[in-house]
Amino acid sequence: MEYRQISEDYSVSGQIQPEDVAAIKDAGFKSVICNRPDDEQPGQPSADTVKAAVEGAGLAFRYIPVISGQITAENVEDQAEALDELEGPVFAYCRSGARCTNLYGLIQQSKG
Repeated sequence: MEYRQISEDYSVSGQIQPEDVAAIKDAGFKSVICNRPDDEQPGQPSADTVKAAVEGAGLAFRYIPVISGQITAENVEDQAEALDELEGPVFAYCRSGARCTNLYGLIQQSKG
């Protein structure tokens, strides 16, 4: 599992599997955000499946589905709120990591 560090407290990756959660925890992450809608691709694990693994490992989980290429103001607000509330560092994932990265950039822009 590869991930990209975007800031001191925020990293992103493509789709993770429940069995990746131990490595995420071992890397020091405290929270996981799923930005990928369920059923976007056949065979992808559901957010609930990943949530069960994440919470089973003692980490926090937030599901903020973003449709590819259609980030909304509400998505940005929800992500910003999650980043304010969740203990960091935060690990966010979607299909490729691009939506998670774009959301973070939009949050930073909105902070002025």
